[in-house]
Amino acid sequence: MLTLIIRAIIVYLLVLVVFRIMGKRQLGQMQPFELVLTLIIADLATIPMAESSIPTLNGVIPLITLVVVHFLLTYFSKKSNKISQIISGKPIVIVNPNGIVFDALQQLDISIDDLFEAIRSAGYFKLEEVQYAIMETNGTVNVLPKSAFATVTNNDLKIKTEEATMPFSIICEGGLLKENLKLAKINENEVLKILKKARIENIKNVLVLTLDKQGNCYIQEKNKPFQTLKTSYKGGNLT
Repeated sequence: MLTLIIRAIIVYLLVLVVFRIMGKRQLGQMQPFELVLTLIIADLATIPMAESSIPTLNGVIPLITLVVVHFLLTYFSKKSNKISQIISGKPIVIVNPNGIVFDALQQLDISIDDLFEAIRSAGYFKLEEVQYAIMETNGTVNVLPKSAFATVTNNDLKIKTEEATMPFSIICEGGLLKENLKLAKINENEVLKILKKARIENIKNVLVLTLDKQGNCYIQEKNKPFQTLKTSYKGGNLT
């Protein structure tokens, strides 16, 4: 029993390392060769864990081999556009200004219903709103709307706005994120001032607290509605 547990831990850690090396793409963002590799790794990992008669090394070596293959395919795909197209394919226009490209749908073996679903997922419900729709190599569909249906931006309206910034997560599920405190250049006492302003007594009661460089604070207690507060924080100390 102990042997099986140790084998399972070894294989788990190895697979974890393999996927960390491969990156953090979701299944829907993987290229075809990456998806195939993922499925094979999942299958290989179960063999040494389930079959105690099979040496652990018999499962480890194929996994390492596949990692090497992955790196080689990725390397050559970056070096050569032709190799990249052979391995991953190439983007295909499925809607153009003349309408649906029927030959492209047949080539990709997708139906009109699939096309409508993909366009709706992109936020467009009418084909006449679409200038181009492109099927990417990872299976997603990107849509370029006609200018009449494009989203109006502040730049189009000549409105000057401050650049948006990523907020710092300061508290998460009752825990103070000390690394983010350093990045935000604030200390625990200053965080407590925010909690006092929000009428929250204890950090442990906070589900989430974020703070951006414009001084906007989003804070929510566990099992309570969220609050938004305006502070004088500007990337330095709070006052």
